[in-house]
Amino acid sequence: MVFTKHKLFTPAVVTSCLLVFSASPAFAQTTTNNQTTTSAQTTTATSGSRSVTSGQKMKIKGVVTRRDSDTFTVRDANGVDTVVRLDDKTSVKTNGGFLRGGTNYAQTSILRGLNLEVEGRGNGSGELAAEKIRFNETDMKTARAVESRAAPLEERASTTENKLTQVEANAQRLSGQIDELAAVSNAARGGAKAAQETADAAVAGVNATNERISSLDDYEPQTVSAVNFKSGSFVLDPDSKTKLDDIATKALNAKGYVLEVSGYADTKGSIERNRALSQRRADAVIRYLVENHKIPLRRIVTPYGYGETNPVADNTSKEGRAQNRRVEIKLLVNKGLTGPAPTMNPGTSGTGTGSGN
Repeated sequence: MVFTKHKLFTPAVVTSCLLVFSASPAFAQTTTNNQTTTSAQTTTATSGSRSVTSGQKMKIKGVVTRRDSDTFTVRDANGVDTVVRLDDKTSVKTNGGFLRGGTNYAQTSILRGLNLEVEGRGNGSGELAAEKIRFNETDMKTARAVESRAAPLEERASTTENKLTQVEANAQRLSGQIDELAAVSNAARGGAKAAQETADAAVAGVNATNERISSLDDYEPQTVSAVNFKSGSFVLDPDSKTKLDDIATKALNAKGYVLEVSGYADTKGSIERNRALSQRRADAVIRYLVENHKIPLRRIVTPYGYGETNPVADNTSKEGRAQNRRVEIKLLVNKGLTGPAPTMNPGTSGTGTGSGN
């Protein structure tokens, strides 16, 4: 009886083991797919995208999760994403104090991780065309810290997820191959060295990406030019307009650029008069670039008149004073946007990066 029972029990046990073992990878894949579906549903329901009706007035508060050249994405407290578009009329400044003043910021200052408030109207693309953007100085400091640290962590998480997907695919191909498990185990041990090399290459790629993200706030001068003025004047002469035409052409052909405009004066007259005169000279240059070459205001750093400070020549001579009556225009190019994306070559420890335009 015992012998017969043992014979009947053994095939059942073996069959059960085979079914469980064979079904395990498929079950894991289904679980993964269920998790993916749940994540997608959560994205739609909780972290979905908002489409703003054209002309609809709206005010949103949230955190910047994505930053592009002329748009950025805000995620509100409910996890809903809204694409915000910037234009020349968008006001970007800190929240006002006692007299509701606030500090103006360039549109390029909007970074990922910045907690802000946007007010505007919907456009034809379902985006929110921003009219006013407000935030606190403390939140700006926090955003700068987030921008330098969050991107590398996201890149590492993405790399890890890709590796997990590859492992799951390999496990599915190996499902049902019970007799080959020992050989697969040996092969896995033998491939440990190759896996380590791939991991080293992945880390190198993450580091290269980190460097590129860190350079988003790093601008380098591509072109520096100066135009000069007559004594006491802020009127552009034909030679000055020719120089401005040239630098405007270069700017419009560049990617990720801004223009820095600085006005100066000689030492004739009072300090306050020279400071005001240098500011008018800087404003005249900006007006020419905007009106004649359609340079967007968001591409121009807030101009500043330095008065008679920072002379480039001796103010005791007529020739020196003529050189000091000037406006300097610098074409600055963003390294992080113009540099190529880093590459990752499995099995090697280096990545190739190039310099910006």
